[in-house]
Amino acid sequence: MNIGVVFPQTEIGHDAGGVRAYGEAVSEMGYRHVLAYDHVLGADTSVHQDWRGPYNLDSSFHEPFVLFGFLAGFTSLEVVTGILIAPQRQTALIAKQASAVDVMTEGKLRLGLGIGWNAVEYEALGMNFGNRGRRLEEQIVLLRRLFTEESVTFEGTYERVIGAGLCPLPVQRPIPIWVGAMSDPALRRAGRFAEGWFPQVVPGHGLEEAIEIVRAGAVEAGRDPDALGMEGRLNGTSSQEDLAKHLARWHGAGATHVSINTMGAGLTGPDEHIGALASAADVALA
Repeated sequence: MNIGVVFPQTEIGHDAGGVRAYGEAVSEMGYRHVLAYDHVLGADTSVHQDWRGPYNLDSSFHEPFVLFGFLAGFTSLEVVTGILIAPQRQTALIAKQASAVDVMTEGKLRLGLGIGWNAVEYEALGMNFGNRGRRLEEQIVLLRRLFTEESVTFEGTYERVIGAGLCPLPVQRPIPIWVGAMSDPALRRAGRFAEGWFPQVVPGHGLEEAIEIVRAGAVEAGRDPDALGMEGRLNGTSSQEDLAKHLARWHGAGATHVSINTMGAGLTGPDEHIGALASAADVALA
């Protein structure tokens, strides 16, 4: 399995030096990739008084493509959006930014996409929250064409590109697209459209059922379900015994990738996250 880390967006802080120290440490430990969550805006709970989301106005998020461009300057890590909320963005702009990151990282971008849950964010970005699932499917089709063709003409339900293309094209043609999936429609979408997927459940607690839905979606689309990647997630502050046990479970479930997550564990600043990952590396990278 490919073992990486989840970038601790809300806890690492705003100092570029701290982000650099984290990236260098992760790379030196031998982790293979860094995965970053995405949020553009946080909701002000004094305005949205019924807010129930996990993040708000005070939750810090580095913009993933900017972060990856920075990391590319001093590491050779694979960089992963896990996930980028595609339907609240212009598809051609996603393609341009992703292509630029793929060039800067010499072909080491994995583009994880999903529909998100934050209606406040969608409204602020001028996008329709209600059609986000259908739009994502069309976006994936268009993105692959933009990643591989010099000139694209595409007229869909939501997207229109007439005789235009990216320059430079990415190193990977196409950049691999993964999908975050929890609901049955999202799981089927992963099977039908993606190179891989990010489960929101774990082995023994719904993963097996989710895998079957993804595989059925792949078969429905005439795709090979065995070719799909799957990325699990582990709590990086668990005991080494628990880490080893859960890593084995993900391996047994067929995961091709696993990320070690230290976010949300009460750690603050880069040093504490680096320390937790160093301890986890004794098991995960042994």
